[in-house]
Amino acid sequence: MFRKILSVGGFTLLSRLSGFARDVVLAAVLGAGAMMDAFSVALRLPNHFRAIFGEGAVNQAYIPAYARIRQQAGEAAAGLFANRVFSLNLIVQLVLLGLALPFMPEIVRLLAPGFANDPQRFDLAVALSRITFPYLLFITLVTLLSANLNAVDRFAIAAAAPILLNLCLIGALATAFLFPDAAHAAAWGVALAGLLEWLLLAVAARRAGVAAALTRPRLDADVKSFLKAFGPAVIGSAGVQIALFADTIIASLLPAGAYAALYYAERLYQLPIGVIAIGVGTVLLPTMSRLLAAGDVAGSDRAQNRAVALTVVAAAPFAAAFLAIPELIVSALFERGRFDAAASRAAGQVLFAYAVGLPAIVLIRTQVASFQARGDTMTPMLVSLFAIAANVGLKLLLWRDLGAAGLALATAAGAWINVGALFALALRRGLTRPEHGLPALIAIAAVAAGLAGVAAKAVAPAFQNAAAGAPFEPKLVALAGVGLAALAIYGLVAAAALRAGGLLRLLR
Repeated sequence: MFRKILSVGGFTLLSRLSGFARDVVLAAVLGAGAMMDAFSVALRLPNHFRAIFGEGAVNQAYIPAYARIRQQAGEAAAGLFANRVFSLNLIVQLVLLGLALPFMPEIVRLLAPGFANDPQRFDLAVALSRITFPYLLFITLVTLLSANLNAVDRFAIAAAAPILLNLCLIGALATAFLFPDAAHAAAWGVALAGLLEWLLLAVAARRAGVAAALTRPRLDADVKSFLKAFGPAVIGSAGVQIALFADTIIASLLPAGAYAALYYAERLYQLPIGVIAIGVGTVLLPTMSRLLAAGDVAGSDRAQNRAVALTVVAAAPFAAAFLAIPELIVSALFERGRFDAAASRAAGQVLFAYAVGLPAIVLIRTQVASFQARGDTMTPMLVSLFAIAANVGLKLLLWRDLGAAGLALATAAGAWINVGALFALALRRGLTRPEHGLPALIAIAAVAAGLAGVAAKAVAPAFQNAAAGAPFEPKLVALAGVGLAALAIYGLVAAAALRAGGLLRLLR
């Protein structure tokens, strides 16, 4: 399991690093003003629907069903099931695309009502959204093929595919002189990336023998069972997107630059989510589903406990860094070109607020797996909707006083409610069994990360002064020095304490 997580996490890390390069280019070319706001809406729109109909619902409902059918009825039955779901999915996406393109002004007006007061920004957001929206069609097909590959322990290609989006965006921005403006170039880069990702996954799935093909949709028992689980999964995924829709709507009412602050801060805190949470969750769900289908409940529990331990130890230093030196991180990484010091301060405040909920956010997928691996998508849906209701309520209370940072803080609170309720319900129903020593491991990681964060905040001014005369990127040099020092403290303290307590076994 650890090797599989490393495979997914390694390629996801490459994706995030290339994504960082992409965001550096975006910051330098588009900055943090109205043009970036319009592109952010155009990028968020297909991603909202992808998360509802694609990654979220498919991973929750499709993977356990596919693994069960393959285990119990064989490859042929699983292939037929995959073809029927693939065909249904394609029909739905074509209908959605056909409806969205002509009604894009109404959709943008609904999601970003504040843009109505700025006709130029509104028209740009509509034009860019029409270009990026077909990305949704391709990426939902990619998600289904990724699920097939994951179900047979092929994780690498699916984890690497998002790198294409980053490369396409960088390439598009490098050739922005061929387009009306840089925002249009970036939008076309998104559309091209969707096509290339689908082609990559289609080839990989064919080679692995799990390719999906068009067939006449038929609601047999397996498809009906999938749809029964898929409905709550869609609603649960939609609940998460409601909170993001709320961010999009409220941010449009804030001064120009609010979208950009949310975007750049979100890109940074998505790094540990993508590398750790998604990597662990991608491997954990099919692993638990397969073990439970084989009747190995103890093995499923061991897999979940190991996933929780790995997630906590790996994510703790990110949370500490984002809480201790958020502005230095944003400034060192993005402050160049059209991205100025004021934009760094705004995004730093948002990053700090997001970091409050980072431990909860990275653990959600390990807790959701308790239910999804058993085919229960209803409970996570209800918990998600409850957490989202609290999240949106807090956004409405905080946005006027705290601006974009208030939206991020509400997201953090919603994540804690979500993960806490999932764990409590799973524990009460006997669906999760924390191993002896796991609470101590969590405490050790928290203390070690806290010490590292305090140290980082204390030495940051000295490192910045020392690096001021560096011939190249002094802030980046200072951040590297602070980061290495803090990481060394975290690693030494955590390793010594875990070894002394005999807890390293939980990570193996």
